Amino acid sequence: MTFSTRRHLLACAATLALSPLAFAQSDYPSKPITFVVPFAAGSATDQLARALGQAVTEQTRQPVIVENKAGASGMIAAQAVAKAPADGYTVLITTNTTHAANIHLYRKLSYDPVKDFTPITGLGKGGQVLVVPANAPYQSVGDLLAYAKANPGKLSFGSGSSSSRVAGEMLKQLAHVDILHVPYKSNPLAITDLLGGQINLMITDVSTGVPQIKAGKLRALGYSTQKRSAQLPDVPTIAEAGVKGYDMGYWFAAYAPAHVPPAVSAKLHQLLGQAVGSAAAKSFFEMSGSEPWTTSQAELAQFQAAETTKWGQVIKAAGITPE
Repeated sequence: MTFSTRRHLLACAATLALSPLAFAQSDYPSKPITFVVPFAAGSATDQLARALGQAVTEQTRQPVIVENKAGASGMIAAQAVAKAPADGYTVLITTNTTHAANIHLYRKLSYDPVKDFTPITGLGKGGQVLVVPANAPYQSVGDLLAYAKANPGKLSFGSGSSSSRVAGEMLKQLAHVDILHVPYKSNPLAITDLLGGQINLMITDVSTGVPQIKAGKLRALGYSTQKRSAQLPDVPTIAEAGVKGYDMGYWFAAYAPAHVPPAVSAKLHQLLGQAVGSAAAKSFFEMSGSEPWTTSQAELAQFQAAETTKWGQVIKAAGITPE
């Protein structure tokens, strides 16, 4: 090797080491990170994202910006992250809505839930609560279903997420009742109309429903999973209330755009894993009645695949026709 060749190779190596990509990977994060949330401010996903963002900022001393892109069942937010630079500075804090359910609910998606993303980690799991206005005549799930059976099509339920919608559709199917579905951009917006009397009931995440329940504005009739909520220990599960086989929960997870460098995705995994165990996140889980849940990146990919199959089966059984 000549001296000039050796000098050229050393110069190339030095240039590569100092390139923006290499520097960004070794110094990540060196600027603010944006957490994109598919639902409105105040939703459970939004609250979790803000708690995690606070913890990540404490770890890195870099600001975390929470950006809400509600609408189209999370597709607006998912598409935005899918098209974002693959540098680790844009992260989707999402749920089964965008990454397991939508593919079965819509004929055409504006993103691919597998090919367009890098799985980072699971974040949490939880259940939902069936609520009606406090002045409604129904004191139990049995009362509600009795009225629905006697008055087909006269009741309506709102939903602002796929979890909420499929939970309502499953209730209709298993209880053999005809209840009209009214879609919303987010659960908090549906709650507003429920309080105003525009709809009659909904099955919503605990963090959205409990404040209204405790304020005496909504009445909780049933919980959606097989186990009662620690937040609502006196509220029976919907299955306990007589709808046999009823079980519908939800999960949160973090995804980055596809092709994020492994070193960056590994760092994100570490940061978010620690954030899930933070005091801010613990407060969210206790308040929402959900529980922390972390995974490896490979485990999240495997879990997502299994959940996609499961949700497809539930949606088909519920008779939901893709839009």
